[in-house]
Amino acid sequence: MRRLDRRGAIHFIDVSDPANAGVCPLDPAELLARFHAMEGGQLLSGAAAFAAMWRAIPLLRPLGRLAQFKPVLWFLERAYVCFLRIRPWLQQRLRQSNVITR
Repeated sequence: MRRLDRRGAIHFIDVSDPANAGVCPLDPAELLARFHAMEGGQLLSGAAAFAAMWRAIPLLRPLGRLAQFKPVLWFLERAYVCFLRIRPWLQQRLRQSNVITR
């Protein structure tokens, strides 16, 4: 996403970095459990946060706008929750295949 954000419209914060402690209004564990974003002064979570990020990137803006429709956002949120359930397994598999390291 950072590469797509050529205008620098998105301010990314690594909440796992101790230097960023206190920057965000929520508990770091909660922030790490789901994706969060601020848009127009409103804290968004999950699919709504992804949609806000997409709206900030011109290439992805149509997808972000489509996600403003409640049925679309409902579907995206359900897909995101399903992804969160398998994320630990995916991370483990990727680490085992040396695709990602930590």
